[in-house]
Amino acid sequence: MSRPSMVLVEPNAHRVSGHHHGALVALTRAVPGALVVALNGITAESRSMIEAAGCRITTRARGPAAVVLLAAAIGAAAVADLGLAVFASRRWPTRVRRVPHQVTALARCLAEAAAVRTARALAGPAAPVIVLSAGEALHGLAAVLGGPHARFVHEINTTEDLPLRLLGRAAQPGLSRALVLAPTEQVCGDLLARFPGLRCQVRPFAVADPAERLTSSERRAARAAFALADDQTAVCLIGGWWPSKDIAVLDAALGRLTRPLHLLVIGDPLDRAVLQRWQGLPHIRLHAFPGPASQARIRTVYAAADAAVVSRRMGVGKESGLVADAARLGVPLIVSDHDPALTQRLAGRDWARLFPAGDSGALAVLLDDLRAHPPSRPGSYAAADIGVPTAADQGAFLTGLHHL
Repeated sequence: MSRPSMVLVEPNAHRVSGHHHGALVALTRAVPGALVVALNGITAESRSMIEAAGCRITTRARGPAAVVLLAAAIGAAAVADLGLAVFASRRWPTRVRRVPHQVTALARCLAEAAAVRTARALAGPAAPVIVLSAGEALHGLAAVLGGPHARFVHEINTTEDLPLRLLGRAAQPGLSRALVLAPTEQVCGDLLARFPGLRCQVRPFAVADPAERLTSSERRAARAAFALADDQTAVCLIGGWWPSKDIAVLDAALGRLTRPLHLLVIGDPLDRAVLQRWQGLPHIRLHAFPGPASQARIRTVYAAADAAVVSRRMGVGKESGLVADAARLGVPLIVSDHDPALTQRLAGRDWARLFPAGDSGALAVLLDDLRAHPPSRPGSYAAADIGVPTAADQGAFLTGLHHL
């Protein structure tokens, strides 16, 4: 069996939700013969697409070191879960409540190292190994234990407390063996501030190809599935309600509407109490689908919508997979100006309507005006215009990281 030209490690491949699936599948289509390492498992949907692209998948650790590292990771994750249950109450000091999150960071590091070891055992020393959804801590330790690799770090949620910092210092030489790829300048800057000596390069994670655009027939079928008439307006809210998203602004805006609006909500986690409140609003017709969703289902929701809504808190500077999705699929966008860099890229685009982050009144005006003055649909090269590479370009870039 021939050696793969690239190895893609995806720790989150077992999770149905998340934009990592789209990037993973697109990259395997762009680089036939790539190897995918998914030691936590992989969804049936992703597996079938990756195998159809002619790529191999392994979900088993290979080699004694990888087996030991994975067993340690599983044990650490179990300890972290127990700690989260025991120390969940706010009666515990913050420092104590942070301990399970520190153990989770260590577990992720050990699992990544096991995956990189597995990749080296199967692909040899020449093929670049890329961890697509890497942890935000212990970069040097992951390289010392696993070997040279590149790692996409999407955001920083957990900082290193003293025990992890000591581990990081002990593994300081490993920083030269890991190349961190950050999707935005802000994430890269935050990483460099926390980890002096880290090699960090800005590189978008999301990929987009013109062939992925929604077709007119898909849009008609999707709107029919939701019983949407041609003269009815629908917007979609995609993905789980994580702390970076400002759902409160949308909540307030929906209460201000003066015209009917269909709201398509899909993702996990969602706040069911908020959904119930929206269900009772006079101008809202809610279509809610809580829980993990397949990529096919998400595509259908995008297809039925006249626009996608992205509302984030001011200062959030991580990459928005939802903005990339809108450009990739050809869906108009209503988005907050939370990130100056993103706002600059979207300024003047006739398919994007921006509102001040935190301003529910401005968002309500845009939603009320959507039917009378609909935005244009993004053109075939809208994604490229805002800096999202094609899968082929991304594959060529990652394959070129053979010097790691």
